[in-house]
Amino acid sequence: MTTHSDEHYYVPHGSHWPVVGSVGLLFLMLGVSTWLNGADMGFYIMLTGFAVIIFMITGWFGTVIGESEGGLYNAQVDKSFRQGMFWFIFSEVMFFAAFFGALFYARNMSIPWLGGESNNFFTNLLLWEGFESTWPTNGPGNVGGDYDVMPPFGLPLINTALLLTSSITVTIAHHALIAGKRTQLAVFLAATFLLGFVFVYLQGVEYIHAYHEMNLKLTTGIYGSTFFMLTGFHGMHVTIGAIMLTIIFFRVLKGHFTADKHFAFEAVAWYWHFVDVVWIGLYVFVYWM
Repeated sequence: MTTHSDEHYYVPHGSHWPVVGSVGLLFLMLGVSTWLNGADMGFYIMLTGFAVIIFMITGWFGTVIGESEGGLYNAQVDKSFRQGMFWFIFSEVMFFAAFFGALFYARNMSIPWLGGESNNFFTNLLLWEGFESTWPTNGPGNVGGDYDVMPPFGLPLINTALLLTSSITVTIAHHALIAGKRTQLAVFLAATFLLGFVFVYLQGVEYIHAYHEMNLKLTTGIYGSTFFMLTGFHGMHVTIGAIMLTIIFFRVLKGHFTADKHFAFEAVAWYWHFVDVVWIGLYVFVYWM
């Protein structure tokens, strides 16, 4: 394997994958929008979009992996990848900041205002008489009926332990890679993505229990909407991270990565730690407070 000189920056050839991805996103958008508006055909269009996107990701990943293993990337490309991953994670931070901000605004500003606090007595009297500014709430008028609050113990606590453990296992795997301990690397990397998939499974169990036993749904006012938006999007990120870890695992089995050349592993590890940190904040502000 030959590596390009640092004096020359690798410029990738023309690729059809961005076009394929755009087509997949178009079908996905059309499918979701028509399905939500009652058209049964929209569901199948949505599935088609997902299939095209999965095909695009698989092919594009394969192209990039082939270029990397073929020695086409040098230190400058590696630096670009690191900058790109940094900005990607930063965008994800802003994504979750918006939802945490919505939760903060609802709890600390909107609900007190509707309850007549902060010199807004007439708001409560004229608009929502009798509304109490307490959290959690499903909004004025008891939107969605009575419900139970999701406790911080049980499955949420187990999932917290799973994610915190997975941060440890991926760190051990990273150190094993640097030390050249391939067996230890594979074992702890496998443990990491398995913990991730178990987390997603238990979250699904939690959702089923919330819907059928607690009457806690996405339509249960501001509490239900913020709960499911935050935990749902986080669960989606855990799923994506676990899939990426699985891909890295199979690359490890094929002998990819060395102690001084393994940015793909590092990028996924960064992402996984980010997902874990978000969950800690979510567990504190959604389940406990």
